[in-house]
Amino acid sequence: MEKLSSLRLPWPVDWAGLFGAERPLILEIGFGYGAFLMHLARQNPSANVVGIEIANQCLDAAERAVVRQRLSNIRIIHSTAETALHHLFVPASLSQVHINFPDPWFKTRHSHRRLLQRDTLDAIVSRLLPGGELYLATDIIEYAEMSAELLAATPGLDNQLGSAWVNQMPGRVVTKYEGRAQREGRACYYFAYRRNEMTAPDVPVIREEVMTHIVFQTPLTLDEMLTPFERQEYKRDDMVVNLVAGYRGQRVLLFEVYIKEPTLEQHVALVLTRREQPDEFTLKLGMLGYPRVTPGLQWALKLLGEWLVSLHPDARIVNHTVGHHLTG
Repeated sequence: MEKLSSLRLPWPVDWAGLFGAERPLILEIGFGYGAFLMHLARQNPSANVVGIEIANQCLDAAERAVVRQRLSNIRIIHSTAETALHHLFVPASLSQVHINFPDPWFKTRHSHRRLLQRDTLDAIVSRLLPGGELYLATDIIEYAEMSAELLAATPGLDNQLGSAWVNQMPGRVVTKYEGRAQREGRACYYFAYRRNEMTAPDVPVIREEVMTHIVFQTPLTLDEMLTPFERQEYKRDDMVVNLVAGYRGQRVLLFEVYIKEPTLEQHVALVLTRREQPDEFTLKLGMLGYPRVTPGLQWALKLLGEWLVSLHPDARIVNHTVGHHLTG
């Protein structure tokens, strides 16, 4: 089975092209070992079913199960929910979204990692078709209470139950984790909501930007630019850039950079190479791994480029394709 990743797929994805047919699109976020995902595919043979997961062990197990069961209407993707919702799916494209037993992240300092938060829920509502359905299951009462409050305060969704949640959902396949919760006597809480006709939150698809580079002149050598390098961290709004380390190659410098954005984290290499013109260098994105040109990556390139130019009073930027103003 082809291994798919949100870092390698186009933004957004042509789902009809990927599946080979234009059909209703169903998403499960965090499918674990895939029992519920397989159930969705079997119960909806005329739909395209997408599962996203970040745990490699779960990805491998689910991929083997899909092949073994010959389920042609499933695609499994390595991705976080934030990356998938903001980059892979266009508004009003999903007919169903399923979230089963998400990690509650109990500690206060980890609360920002909880899946069901206002920003993520707004993205889900944006991606659901009118009439589309959202299902949530949890065995944590605190998570259920938090979710009930959040869902009730979402105008674009209508509760399909007679109460905030129910403790049984007839016809539902029991997942491995769910079965263990039941055997251990823990109650489960099930939610069912439908997307109504109200205007959805404006959550545009975040597309990849054009490839970016900086050309600058400096009388310094590669070694003279590398020697003063120290690890540096920059924060702006909801972005973080860490210039982690610098390395000397035969003809290049390679800078290790970590970038954290609200919908994506990347660990990339920025490469500095000498050009044919005297004292002229190009700083650009290295092609190690699967880097994506995002606003955060452009900011990282800008920061590193400005630092390199600041090392000598005669240095200056010649041209660039960075989507931010550069000093020079």
